[in-house]
Amino acid sequence: MYHPDLIRHPDGCPALVLNADYTPLSYYPLSVWPWQTAIKAIFLERVDVVSYYEREVRSPSAVLKLPSVIALKQYVKPSQFPAFTRFNLFLRDKFACQYCGSHRDLTFDHVIPRAQGGRTTWENVATACAPCNLRKGGRTPQQAGMPLYIQPIRPTSWQLQEHGRRFPPNHLHDTWRDWLYWDIELEA
Repeated sequence: MYHPDLIRHPDGCPALVLNADYTPLSYYPLSVWPWQTAIKAIFLERVDVVSYYEREVRSPSAVLKLPSVIALKQYVKPSQFPAFTRFNLFLRDKFACQYCGSHRDLTFDHVIPRAQGGRTTWENVATACAPCNLRKGGRTPQQAGMPLYIQPIRPTSWQLQEHGRRFPPNHLHDTWRDWLYWDIELEA
């Protein structure tokens, strides 16, 4: 019987990228490189291969197993504070409306509305579902009688990484699990 990796298209074989200390560069979005980038980094001696897929690629003169987990040789210091993006905002707020807890139709809301001088900053923007955002309108949470679950803050990269661990990607290759979840509590 064939191993599932053998029939997988190479484009379905990304490499999990670990930092030089063998921790993931990021959890969410998960740090992965396409197979071509991983092979190039191997030839340029920028990474060590930790694990391989069963899948191979061939050229006229070589046969190469595709790497499934690679580690950078040079440590990359993560930035202390993440970029202010819609995705990072949703991740900070755990993909939940900060007014009702819904996970549907998410958008973002200015806690102090821009019409009242509020700015678009980490400390003034919260995840909101469309119905709550519409109901709040151009008012503050106090004016609308809609308290926030958690006051918005500027998260650190570490905080976002911790939140990201709760939202694993749809596909995890078996060889990745040891590197992504080594520090979670084991079941009895």
